[in-house]
Amino acid sequence: MFLSFATWLHRTPLSLLFQENAGWLWPLCETLHFAGLALLIGVAGMFDLRLLGFMRRVPISVVKGFMPWALVGFSMNLLTGVIFLITNPGQYFANYTWWLKVAFLLIAGVNALVFETAYGKRAAALLQEFAAAGEVSAFQYAPTQGLAGTRDAIAGRIEALQGRRPADDELLITSGGIEALELVGKSFLDRGDRVVVEGPTYLGAIQSFRGFEAEVGAVPMDEHGLEVEELERRLADGLRPKLLYAIPDHQNPAGVSLSDERRRLLVELARRHGFLIVEDVAYRELGFDGDALPSLWSLAPDVVVQAGTTSKTLFPGVRLGWAVGPAEICAQLVSAKQTTDQCATALGQRLFEEYVRRGWIEEQLTQSRALYRRKCGRMLAALERNMPAGTRWIQPQGGFFSWLTLPDGTDTVELARRAVERGVGIVPGSLFYPDGRGTGNVRLSFSLVDEALIDTGIERLASLLA
Repeated sequence: MFLSFATWLHRTPLSLLFQENAGWLWPLCETLHFAGLALLIGVAGMFDLRLLGFMRRVPISVVKGFMPWALVGFSMNLLTGVIFLITNPGQYFANYTWWLKVAFLLIAGVNALVFETAYGKRAAALLQEFAAAGEVSAFQYAPTQGLAGTRDAIAGRIEALQGRRPADDELLITSGGIEALELVGKSFLDRGDRVVVEGPTYLGAIQSFRGFEAEVGAVPMDEHGLEVEELERRLADGLRPKLLYAIPDHQNPAGVSLSDERRRLLVELARRHGFLIVEDVAYRELGFDGDALPSLWSLAPDVVVQAGTTSKTLFPGVRLGWAVGPAEICAQLVSAKQTTDQCATALGQRLFEEYVRRGWIEEQLTQSRALYRRKCGRMLAALERNMPAGTRWIQPQGGFFSWLTLPDGTDTVELARRAVERGVGIVPGSLFYPDGRGTGNVRLSFSLVDEALIDTGIERLASLLA
């Protein structure tokens, strides 16, 4: 990924400068320079190949064994740089690309190492600790409500982030955030019950509520999130939902967040009209600046069930989440879970607990926010450069998504099919509405795509709209 960039950076006047001013030092420095560069590229390249899915049969311990050689390579490049500075003080800054090259290569290799080992090494070390300590709880069934230590860790984290700590009987561990939605539906929904969702909203929520034969209807959104004033009008006209599902922070798929004023009005409406709010906080901790508005649950714990997940912050494959709400509601969710999967994975619970207690989850979130902020910025810049007139998009402040509104008449289902043929993945907007609206919208996701491919992807998408 960085090889072509590094090769381009090497086209500098370095060798000519050394020949002219360093005399006999030039052959030595040039040799050290190229040897060090080869070591950096070779070692960092191995980690990059593993990130791309190659060399997985080679144990990480073997690959890490080459890291000292990367440090040797960096030292060799640093040495030639010092000699260059001494012999060419007046042209030091003129040759800034040489230093940029060394820094870029080092950062690339180290970042690959951190990504490869921060999860793998730490998770492996924790497994060894569990086994060495004879910790049976990590490898057995867990209580349906969740392991006590994990619930304590999550409750403490909720308190730190939301200013309110759930009591022991107000919190249960789930198998991902989607199970929390399933448990709510299983506990409360009967055929024909009305559920209000944001329009657009998470497709999995629509499918989950419809699985219990509920009537799902959408209230529109704008750049400030759910149009709560429109909801208030509909309630005044006789709408009586049993549940309202919302993603207040960096919403999927629209990428917007609910304003503080609307949050407070929404919980007031829930209390006044007697419906339960299901608050999905999957992206709450992924705000680019790290800040967040008050959660709905913190504002009104008596009328809100909050569904959380570790899939966006830890390991998606662990399938771990939580539900927080009034004690009587959580008791019903626990009963429903006993005939669903009985318990969330105990091993996943213990892994997450240790990541929380040791501060590793905060380290990962810091890196994740920076990564997603950079990817989002690159995507928005590419949209600005390439999209045709009449196209509009959301500028998210966190999360994974932006919402594209295309010129009138665009068939986004057909556009998505053509985009796949060009190697670009988008999701038609109509999938995120319960009533088929959104035919002129597209969800764009910047979370998983390789950063270097974002520009190309947007260019190809734009070419299909020309």
